[in-house]
Amino acid sequence: MNQDEKKQKAAESAFSLVLPTLNKESVLGIGTGSTTNFFIEELNKAKVDIKGAICSSEASKDHLKESGIKVMELNEVHGIDVYIDGADEFNSRFELIKGGGGALTREKVLANSSKEFICIVDDTKYSGLLGNFPLPIEVLEVARSAISREIMRMGGKPVYRQGFITDNGHQIIDVHNLKIDIPFEMEATINNIPGVVENGIFAKRTADIILQATDLEIKTLNKNQ
Repeated sequence: MNQDEKKQKAAESAFSLVLPTLNKESVLGIGTGSTTNFFIEELNKAKVDIKGAICSSEASKDHLKESGIKVMELNEVHGIDVYIDGADEFNSRFELIKGGGGALTREKVLANSSKEFICIVDDTKYSGLLGNFPLPIEVLEVARSAISREIMRMGGKPVYRQGFITDNGHQIIDVHNLKIDIPFEMEATINNIPGVVENGIFAKRTADIILQATDLEIKTLNKNQ
């Protein structure tokens, strides 16, 4: 299977896993990216009857409108039953790097507000040590250079993502060559730099289930097993 076929199979597995748990009061969280788009396509085909869905990006909102599912805002609900999203990198502790699509802040808000976080990936996204994928950091424009200098002191190589503005109206720095030995600590350290809105390490709120597509099968990895 090529990478897109793997993503599609993982998304189909996620939909099969989630579908039996849905009812008219269910609220889904929907992430951003190519893998998540395959999941949205499954929703579009099934026409499920749920309370609504909350999306992490305007792009996902637009894609979801075809399904007939009500698109809601997080402020309208008490929480999210299941959050479905992909990842740019993951490790054996279910910690992730996300944000390649630029929606990391909203993705983290939705993941943190969910009862269950299901992450759908292909096998190329696994890493024993996070940091092979450049770490996205959403920043205030006025602080971009100052934050970059702090990141350089930490050993990373920051690269400004030119021409890109997040849905929140901010800029992104992609950090290369950053050694992330202890993701939980690194996540907090970066977020404590003045001007940082959020970074793409998901260690405080990890995935609960990872559906990993390989050439031969879909592996279901459960954090609680």
